[in-house]
Amino acid sequence: MAVARGEFSSRFGFLMAATGSAVGLGNIWGFPTNAASNGGAAFLIAYLILTFALAYPALMAELIIGRHARANAVTALKSISTGPKSRWLGLTVGFIGMLTVSFILSFYAIVSGWMIAFFFDSIARLLGLESASQWLTLDAVPRNAIFVVVFMVVTVMIVSAGVKDGIERWASRLMPSLVIILVLLTIYVLTLPGAMDGVRAYLVPDFSRIADPQLLVDAMGQAFFSLSLGVGTMLVYGSYISEKENLPFIGTLVALLDVGIAVLAGLLILPAMYVALSNGVEIFDETGAFIAGPGLIVSVLPALFETMGVAGIFVAMAFFILMTIASLTSSISMLEVPVAYAVEQHGIGRHQASLSIAAVITVISLLVVFYFDPLFDLVVTYTTEFSQPMLALFFCVFVAWIWNRNEVLEELKKGCPDAESGLFWKIWPFYVKFICPIAILLVYFQ
Repeated sequence: MAVARGEFSSRFGFLMAATGSAVGLGNIWGFPTNAASNGGAAFLIAYLILTFALAYPALMAELIIGRHARANAVTALKSISTGPKSRWLGLTVGFIGMLTVSFILSFYAIVSGWMIAFFFDSIARLLGLESASQWLTLDAVPRNAIFVVVFMVVTVMIVSAGVKDGIERWASRLMPSLVIILVLLTIYVLTLPGAMDGVRAYLVPDFSRIADPQLLVDAMGQAFFSLSLGVGTMLVYGSYISEKENLPFIGTLVALLDVGIAVLAGLLILPAMYVALSNGVEIFDETGAFIAGPGLIVSVLPALFETMGVAGIFVAMAFFILMTIASLTSSISMLEVPVAYAVEQHGIGRHQASLSIAAVITVISLLVVFYFDPLFDLVVTYTTEFSQPMLALFFCVFVAWIWNRNEVLEELKKGCPDAESGLFWKIWPFYVKFICPIAILLVYFQ
């Protein structure tokens, strides 16, 4: 059943939404700790190379397919298919992408719930509510379950409002706020004792690690996860872009903004960890590696904030607002992928689709909450390390091997009439056809 589709009303709105999708917890905690654990600036160099060598071409593939098809991922891939086999492949990739993004959102909601809980903890401590503070920081099933539901309700409220009135409006408010808070927190942390040790750990390269296979795998995974690739989020957002927009240009802006915020986050998190170390907080685990991931956010940094007295309460409040915003701008793009399919393919109302799909994802999240140890790492590993890179590879295959080359060029010309003579078209078709798939497979199997 045909339904009216939304569209971003401005380039700024799209950039905020797409960058918000790309900028999430993976940038704020994943990138800095990955960098610190993989040779400092050696990881940063590998990340920058892989972002623009592998992730950016895949990003462009999704944006081009999305704007051409003006449809959800399943319908879009089927529409550019040339026969029964490729249509079957498009259907499979589209559905696996929706399944993957739903499972990513299921674990994302858990971690995002922690961010909200710790934000309320800073308010409770400010008001002297010790019992509330203890409950909010206790890693217990009831707390985790409640805040999963809270986070998913907020996500549903935004997505159900539509592209312009929901996603674009809130992304345009949240992303500038995120950048301002991130900059202010970074400036403050860099003035504290021990911060420069963190800067050195982050920016001084250990070039002996640059060819380390694990470093390359981590850098590729970080690049694909932080740009929300392979699961259809950028394809769906691309379907809401005006035909007047220059796709290579705005795709470059999204990649640059994402990388810029990730690098800036490194200048906040790594110095903050060494400030914590100088204040007597342990930042290394029993193997001597940096405490990363959830442990960093729910143990190291809160312990640091506690050593800062009253000022630490306000710093904690700002930090966990930052983390909640980063979570929310990503979650709305994840939920939009299956919602767009339900609305366009089955004619379900947006509000009903958002509520129903979010309810299913919430149930999955709650199952992970109740069986955290066996399920959490399993879901994270299979979605972000296995599924995402392979799905991104198939998007490259579709745009370079299945879709007609002239149709790709015509789509680019809509917003860039001289695209055929530009540098992007001279490099990208060959690159996304041969270099990207081979490189993704090499790094993936390595």
